[in-house]
Amino acid sequence: MADTTITKIDSTNSPKGAEGEKYLASGIHVAMRLWEDEEPGESKEPVSRPYETVGYVLKGRAELHSEGQMVLLEPGNSWVVPKGAAHTYKILETFSAVEATTPPAQAHGRDGH
Repeated sequence: MADTTITKIDSTNSPKGAEGEKYLASGIHVAMRLWEDEEPGESKEPVSRPYETVGYVLKGRAELHSEGQMVLLEPGNSWVVPKGAAHTYKILETFSAVEATTPPAQAHGRDGH
């Protein structure tokens, strides 16, 4: 029989990743994380991750650069970064967003870095 247990996560107790992301709920096939009040600055070097990322902008503005493309992200926008795509973000205004990753990018050394 399948596990039918509901898991609730209180983000005040969530672990933080190496880049300041806060890890939220995580299941077998998907995980969530929160980027909160990221400050404007220069883009970091592009990286490729072994997972697909979908995100939703809560506040602020950022540029998403990936594989020769640039997309402006603003409140209410959502986006997808395919698994393995080299990408980076340039924060333009203090930025908060929620992301989901599949397979899960998780805390405790399993975040794909």
